[in-house]
Amino acid sequence: MDISALGNQYLNSEYVPFSSASVPEDQSGTTGAFEKLLRKAQGQQTSNATIYSAKKTPIDKTDKLYEACMELETFLIKNLIKSMRSTVQKTGLIDTGFAGQVYEDMLYDEYAKSFAQNANLGFAEMAYRELTGTR
Repeated sequence: MDISALGNQYLNSEYVPFSSASVPEDQSGTTGAFEKLLRKAQGQQTSNATIYSAKKTPIDKTDKLYEACMELETFLIKNLIKSMRSTVQKTGLIDTGFAGQVYEDMLYDEYAKSFAQNANLGFAEMAYRELTGTR
């Protein structure tokens, strides 16, 4: 059943879930205040889309601060990939040596850059909005 239908059913009926006799005297006024609040909320007819759709200022993606925030996001993603990579056990079948380790590290750097640009994780946007005060 829909929540708004439940609210309408409650507000349009004469049913009171508990009588004022069962409520202590100092709290008996809170029931009326709650009913008034429900009626006020029903009259406004706002949806979640209007509540959460705060207008955000557009981000200038050519700004130096935004580029620094993108580098921060790349760094965070690289650390995430590095920690995930350290959990994989090496079999020793192929000895990569120093050159293989450098290549693998550079490969994961490029993975992190690609993830930061294409995955839209939002770390850079959050950091940019926090630093510019437009959150």
